[in-house]
Amino acid sequence: MKILITGATGLVGQEIVSLCHQLDIDVNYLTTSKDKIMSESNYQGYYWNPKIGEIDTDCFKGVEVIVNLAGATVAKKWTASYKKEILESRTHTTSLIFDSLKSITNSVHHVISASAIGIYPDSFQNYYMEDAKERDKGFLGQVVSSWEDTVTQFSELGIKVSLLRIGLVLSSKGGAFLKLVQPIRYGVGAFFGKGEQWQSWIHVEDLARMFVYVMQKELKGVFNAVSPNPVSNKKLINTIAARLGRRILLPNIPRLAMRLVLGEMHILLFSSQRVCCNKLLETGFVFKHDNIASAIDDLLA
Repeated sequence: MKILITGATGLVGQEIVSLCHQLDIDVNYLTTSKDKIMSESNYQGYYWNPKIGEIDTDCFKGVEVIVNLAGATVAKKWTASYKKEILESRTHTTSLIFDSLKSITNSVHHVISASAIGIYPDSFQNYYMEDAKERDKGFLGQVVSSWEDTVTQFSELGIKVSLLRIGLVLSSKGGAFLKLVQPIRYGVGAFFGKGEQWQSWIHVEDLARMFVYVMQKELKGVFNAVSPNPVSNKKLINTIAARLGRRILLPNIPRLAMRLVLGEMHILLFSSQRVCCNKLLETGFVFKHDNIASAIDDLLA
């Protein structure tokens, strides 16, 4: 079997590539950097430049499934120009693949795309399932909605579409987790606001397994890619601190202060989304890390 991955060199992409190779699944990948193109028996890179609509369509040869992870990080100051990049790095890349498949003979029958729980509104009370009608009306909600709409169009080509709405990804190799760990390790950790906001998290290993599981089971539709046990920000920070043998002594970081420092991007730290993954569990998926304490133990081992 052969799959194509966009965003293969990122944090989640690397984990999926590793798992695919363990399962003897060959991987093609698209990269905007010619220096990152590798050519191995089970790992072949191809160049693309979505900004100008350029793509090496040889990337689709023999490919049955596309895993779509492309998208600029949201953890960077949201200037007007960068907000445009956040959106277009998701929608333009997806549209380029769609237009390419529409114009060539191919064997693709399934597209599995990343999405985000940022599509759900900020709430301390709601418990969001995939069929929730509410949508976040802020920038992130608009981005995710547009992203999902762009991915959904693959169904017009008779291709099965799956969307994984990803929560806070915990990885020892980068991302938000290490940014949380570092200040706690040095005794300067603190809660954001009152620390009561829900954090729907997932261990990166389980996230990679989830993408492969959806592919192998040929599951169609929207799935919340989060662990079964969301926690509060306070619980998350305290659990990390306990594992490191530290105490949280500093006062809580007020929302206003972070708004002044980060601007609109501060909502990433204060938004509350309690998200349910029962839909995926009911298909038979089993998490390796469903408890925050054991997940953190694994990541800090």
